[in-house]
Amino acid sequence: MRGMLDFSSWSTVATTLLGLVFASLVLVGIRLVFMQTFQRRRERENRQINERLKVLIAAYKTLGGSFTGDLRVDPTHLRERRHEAAEEGGDADAPGTVAERRRRIRDAVEAALSDVILLGTPEQVELAARAANDMVAGRNVDTAALVVSLRHFIRAALDLTPIPATLAVPNQGPLRVSGASSGAAGRRGADASGARAGGARGGGGGGGGAGLGMGMGMGMGVGASEASDRS
Repeated sequence: MRGMLDFSSWSTVATTLLGLVFASLVLVGIRLVFMQTFQRRRERENRQINERLKVLIAAYKTLGGSFTGDLRVDPTHLRERRHEAAEEGGDADAPGTVAERRRRIRDAVEAALSDVILLGTPEQVELAARAANDMVAGRNVDTAALVVSLRHFIRAALDLTPIPATLAVPNQGPLRVSGASSGAAGRRGADASGARAGGARGGGGGGGGAGLGMGMGMGMGVGASEASDRS
């Protein structure tokens, strides 16, 4: 160490200082590279965790958004409902019918189960796959166990206090989405009617402007002809 730090002359002092500065810069650069690599990896993991939680929270709301009513999913396919409706003389595709509401719930539950199978824990994937198999086989699907697993996982991932075991939470079933869908359809219809009304008002204004321009042109032409006759 003493041989590396030579202060016998000004040149050796300068060389020693330059060597120390260079070594410090190299060490600082290596540290910065490691810090940036670690930070990028942590940001990527945080983004993955956030996206996973976002998808699983949405699936939890869809699978467990109801406490009352029928808490099971009707697996009947739309073509089967249409056949039954044709035999009964009704319309399975009519908005507001029971068949249409059940179809919307079934489609939403299918999408939620697909998300859980993709991003859930092994236990959640097993429960979601079991529910999907029941749906394919035509059996009613019960999502209560999967909802409980999702609830525990989401609360643990968000560092929330676990729900006390003494607190009895009722079974949860799929979200009833018929009201939201009809509300969205009503808003789309109102926007379309407003756009048509605006176009009609714009067309009326354009026609009035064209008529005014033609009237002014005719008035100017008559005035010019009278002046030429007087002259």
